[in-house]
Amino acid sequence: MKAESEMSIRHVLQVLVAEDNPINQRVAIAALVHLGHRGVVVADGEKAIRCLAQRDFDLILMDVSMPHMDGMQALASIRDGERTSGKHMPIVMATAHDLPGDRERFIAAGADGYVAKPIDIEQLQVEMTRVLKFR
Repeated sequence: MKAESEMSIRHVLQVLVAEDNPINQRVAIAALVHLGHRGVVVADGEKAIRCLAQRDFDLILMDVSMPHMDGMQALASIRDGERTSGKHMPIVMATAHDLPGDRERFIAAGADGYVAKPIDIEQLQVEMTRVLKFR
């Protein structure tokens, strides 16, 4: 039997990418495609929540700073909904403002993981594998 991390790498994941910047959207989708996964892009937290209600995803890659509803607000809303549903959606936060303590702050707020932008393909793969390993 293969290690769980190897299986998650080979499984095609459906990833919801919540990102308002068109360049960062393309970078995230290109990274996911390079890793053999599929992504659906939305431009803000409200659209992420609506999309999540309509489709099944394996993971959300969530920008922290977005208009209308930012990533932290969307994260809180998703986690609130999970209290009644009993489900858990893995969420990896992403920000270009990579400050000391960000990972800890996002995890404390309910995120499962964190990557800095610009997104590094290897870092994204490691974080996705780590987050999904416990699913």
